[in-house]
Amino acid sequence: MEASLSAQLFAAAVLVVSYALIVTEKVHRTVAAMAGAAAVLMAGGKLGIIDPARYPTELHFLQEAVDWNTIGLLLGMMIIVGLLKDTGFFEFIAVKIAKLSKGDPWKIMLLFASATAVLSAFLDNVTTVLLIAPVTVSIMLTLELNPVPFLISEVIASNIGGTATLIGDPPNIIIGSGAGLGFNEFILNLAPIVAVVFVISLAYLRLVFRHELAKKPGSLEEVMRMNEWEQIRDRGLLIKCLGVLLMVIVLFFLHTTLGVEPSTVALFGAALLLLITFEHPDRALNQVEWSVLLFFAGLFVIVKGVEEVGLIERAATLAVDATGGSLGTAMLVVLWSSAMASAVVDNIPFTATMVPMIHSMSASPELASQIARVEGNPLWWALSLGACLGGNATLIGASANVVVAGISERMGYPITFREYLKYAAPITFITLLVAGVLLYVKTFYM
Repeated sequence: MEASLSAQLFAAAVLVVSYALIVTEKVHRTVAAMAGAAAVLMAGGKLGIIDPARYPTELHFLQEAVDWNTIGLLLGMMIIVGLLKDTGFFEFIAVKIAKLSKGDPWKIMLLFASATAVLSAFLDNVTTVLLIAPVTVSIMLTLELNPVPFLISEVIASNIGGTATLIGDPPNIIIGSGAGLGFNEFILNLAPIVAVVFVISLAYLRLVFRHELAKKPGSLEEVMRMNEWEQIRDRGLLIKCLGVLLMVIVLFFLHTTLGVEPSTVALFGAALLLLITFEHPDRALNQVEWSVLLFFAGLFVIVKGVEEVGLIERAATLAVDATGGSLGTAMLVVLWSSAMASAVVDNIPFTATMVPMIHSMSASPELASQIARVEGNPLWWALSLGACLGGNATLIGASANVVVAGISERMGYPITFREYLKYAAPITFITLLVAGVLLYVKTFYM
């Protein structure tokens, strides 16, 4: 059933208004997404957005629209990481890094950025910076160093590190579920590119912050006297959390072989951890960011409405025509357009909109025949690299950026939009350029 013009206009208006509210932060982004979803559900049947032949009730449409695999994966990991953070594990890492560096500012930046990148790949970048950033500020103040360069380096490292895996960055979770891609596929296709990009980023950070890194820290003796093991508040819980987390990561690698979804693995790990720790469910569920899950659910409904009226398919057709039907051109267009959009719009809602569009582009006769001749579909990797790396460009480009800016401001060291842009925009351009070249070479010459 072809949607009416009024249905198309209404769905487009809901999408535009919802995104405008999210970007301008006139209302909380979760409220904006829920309001948009409610508008689609309430008016959808009357306007023809919701086809009664396919969806007898709004509940059927809701069940189809929401990507429950994404919601389940986020929920499970939030519970596991929420219990882990109560153990003092992240504070232990921060103090250990400060002592290993022996007060050398460059070594501190190198170690903190590397730890942030690795943790972001396996825990998720927002949680990582939420826990690492406050400790970083405290240690920098003890050493009488400006914490801003170190926080900026952690933001950049978190977004780069999160790009490497299925669970590292919310856009990847959306892509993985929407495209049916497994944990191993992300590792094999993106981790090598991310490793090269990260090394280049470290060299850039050392260059642009060379004056700050040349300063001699004060109160080094106080930091060296700190006992990292005193940061651990519950060793028994820590052992159990790390054991379950390791098991979950192993199962992520094996989930395709086992025939289970990543969300099933994450929820199994969360349930097991609650069983062996005897934690009251209320305590664990208090660690869950319910507003984030509702935000995702609302977005999925809005995007489904736009998809149902045929607007995404039409946009995909225009995009294929603009690239001349060339897979290589389409890949680079997706990469750079995703990056530019993610710099000004939170990359989560943007990715949710792009997934069905990539499906439509990939199904076009011009691109489908070319995709069949290469290993996998490179458009998914272009979207991931663009959305995740592009989120580094501005202070509002990714959730991790906003989280660190808020922490820094609360602790007396505000990071302005202009200051962040000055350092982050050039490295974002460089990393995208390198990532694009590597992806192109991998796709067509390897």
